[in-house]
Amino acid sequence: MVTIGVFDGVHRGHQALIARTVEVAKNRNLPSVMLTFDPHPSEVIRPGSHPAQLTTLRRKAELVEQLGIDVLCVLPFTAELSRLTAHEFVHEVLVDRLHAAAVVVGENFTFGHKAAGDVALLKDLGRRFGFATYGAELQGGSTPDGETADTGEITFSSTYVRSCIDAGDVVAAADALGRPHRLEGIVVRGDGRGHDLGYPTANLSTPRFAAVPADGVYACWFVRDNQPGRLLPAAVSVGTNPTFSGRERTVEAFVLDVDEDFYGQHVALDFVGRLRDMVKFTSIDDLVEQIADDVSRTRAILGPGH
Repeated sequence: MVTIGVFDGVHRGHQALIARTVEVAKNRNLPSVMLTFDPHPSEVIRPGSHPAQLTTLRRKAELVEQLGIDVLCVLPFTAELSRLTAHEFVHEVLVDRLHAAAVVVGENFTFGHKAAGDVALLKDLGRRFGFATYGAELQGGSTPDGETADTGEITFSSTYVRSCIDAGDVVAAADALGRPHRLEGIVVRGDGRGHDLGYPTANLSTPRFAAVPADGVYACWFVRDNQPGRLLPAAVSVGTNPTFSGRERTVEAFVLDVDEDFYGQHVALDFVGRLRDMVKFTSIDDLVEQIADDVSRTRAILGPGH
């Protein structure tokens, strides 16, 4: 039982597709398999067009395992693979490699060279090669404010989630994802300015294509690899530090109530709420006062006890 796609973000639309796959697999007494691709096909087909990455491959594996997928199959996406016709893709990948007995895809699924194949063709090829095809409807919901320009409904997609994150609307992103957007990275040495101000920060070096939210200050959960079940509250700054005429865009997390050096650790930030835009302050005292307010608002957003 196979489902196919990039599944970047593993958002609520993906979750519905995965749930359908797991359900059909159990009903047919088959293992559930997710076929995904790395790198993102866009980067191979149009070099330089890699979209912002919502989930690392490791995070994707964690999420789909939690959703009940038995096997995650990662197929290297190459120029050769991109040139396979729809018929060749089905024969070589689904039939010869995976021995698919059934396939579940979204109703907008396309495949093969220049995306020439669609669900109707997949069903035809399935009948020829002996596998069943299930086309699942796209999933959507209301926007967080209940309104859009047309119907008040949005379709959950990776593109939509990226647009929310790019705008700094981490609440809308979380609504579509079914959980806060997560940004991963390695803690590296910074300039130490936060420590001098009384608010030492963990500075994240993020993956090349990571979906980093718009410049601003956010309330986040800070998660360490060595303690994945422990969520630490953090006020996080994303931007260039305009008060100090910074030029390099950074992600800096002040972890509340923890006096620890996280240098060298692989950590993650779960973005819960946006506090404010990035602002250039005229004095250090004004900046420190604002940071204190950011910390207070972070506690309020993340709940009692934080």
